[in-house]
Amino acid sequence: MNPDDPLLRILACPLDKGPLTLPAGESVLYNPRLQLSYPIVDGIPQLLPSSGSKVCADDHERFVRAAAG
Repeated sequence: MNPDDPLLRILACPLDKGPLTLPAGESVLYNPRLQLSYPIVDGIPQLLPSSGSKVCADDHERFVRAAAG
């Protein structure tokens, strides 16, 4: 999956139904509002609520910077 993938525009967080970002160089989709990351395994986003992992403040900052470009 890449940042220009049209699928990224329709994927949503299973918890708050908001948009997800794809931080550059990462294999996760990220919800900055809830600070949850969802893994991408073999190109398939794992978007079950139980798949989300809370990230620490340092990773949050890194993911936000990477998603911004």
